[in-house]
Amino acid sequence: MLVRDATRVEETECNWVRAHEALTRLARERAAADAEEGRWLLAALRSAAHVHLGFGSFAEYVERLFGYKPRSTQEKLRVAEALEELPNLARALETGSLGWSAVRELTRVTVADTERAWLELAHGKTVRQLEELVASKHPGDDPSAPSPAPARPRVLRFEVAPETFALFREAMLSLRRSSPDRLDDDAALLSMARHVLGERRDDGRSSYQIALNVCAACGAGQQQAGGELVPIGTEVVAMAQCDGQHLGHITLAANENAVPAHVGAMAAGDEAEDAKTEDAKTEDAEPGPGARVPPSEDARVGARATQTIPPALRRAVLVRDRHCCRVPGCRNSAFLDLHHIEPRSEGGRNVLANILTICGAHHRAVHRGSLIIEKDSTGGVRFRHGDGTAYGHVLEPHVLDVQAKLFSALRRLGVKEGQVRAVLRELRQDESLGEAGIEHLLGEALRRIGPL
Repeated sequence: MLVRDATRVEETECNWVRAHEALTRLARERAAADAEEGRWLLAALRSAAHVHLGFGSFAEYVERLFGYKPRSTQEKLRVAEALEELPNLARALETGSLGWSAVRELTRVTVADTERAWLELAHGKTVRQLEELVASKHPGDDPSAPSPAPARPRVLRFEVAPETFALFREAMLSLRRSSPDRLDDDAALLSMARHVLGERRDDGRSSYQIALNVCAACGAGQQQAGGELVPIGTEVVAMAQCDGQHLGHITLAANENAVPAHVGAMAAGDEAEDAKTEDAKTEDAEPGPGARVPPSEDARVGARATQTIPPALRRAVLVRDRHCCRVPGCRNSAFLDLHHIEPRSEGGRNVLANILTICGAHHRAVHRGSLIIEKDSTGGVRFRHGDGTAYGHVLEPHVLDVQAKLFSALRRLGVKEGQVRAVLRELRQDESLGEAGIEHLLGEALRRIGPL
């Protein structure tokens, strides 16, 4: 029974690796198929295949073959024709290093002289990022050419239920009646949006609140959940240390052996440096209703609540990062955390250059070891997967899996996060360890770290 359960766990852990490898293979094959399809569509158009087959138009012929709408067929032909003059871009599509959607965007502006520059820029970018880069450029422009994006009207299109449509019409009518001026659609929608955003909370405070208890002795964390304390992972405690509020220390007097706990609510706030205590393990977030601990005969609450990041600094970070997650390609702008690149617990400074905006999902990935955020030699920020590859290009899923497990194991043993990242970087660069198993790598990591 135990063997069967262990096998099932091992199979579950390997499933994501097999799935990623299969999808990577399919992405390459699809890109190659798209390249071949474009060439044959162009050949069919030039040889008037639809005429020989009796179809009224080439668009009808392709629609019956592939189900493409006329606009899609036109785009396929435009890209295929452009690739005839762009051999490097065509090769990138054929080999799968770029997908068809990315190539489609690049062919809008790329010419033979700028082909290599645009290819280098496209590496690691999402299609959405490429769309934004291409939108303000003209054919033949170099990627670095200044081109302020022109202000242009945008289209809003929604598909809603009948009752939603009726309520929206009534709301628009009410806005127009309450205005002394005649409001067109743009002005009415602007007024509605400002009315909603007028209730927005201060950027210096957290957008959500949870409460954590963190043991001062071992650093283990528990999260309040409907009157119960649920054990949580070390990565969640680390997230709270980045961006939160420390509500004080609690010693349970009823139990002489009780370990002092730190209670807080994860996710934002400011910290008064003069109120910070020596043994603080968690700097959690803005106080929420469930995060306050009333004094009683069974508990002693420490100094006033202190926050990790001052509100003024928090606002400055959010403005600089445009209220959006900084991880390349991520467009999450809700429930954001602030992350210290160099952890506060390991000497990282509470300054603008050491803090960036990050969504909860990517924040957790950082403290699980599957995402690396570090400063580069120019003072900028570099994002990598846990296997060391540039973010957006996971080349070795097995290596990534091993690195994440090593990160978690070393953190559970009490190794500081900065030390863990440094030793894992050393192990990745050591070619003699390329085929080593996780047990050997863990032992080698501990040997290099030295006494804990």
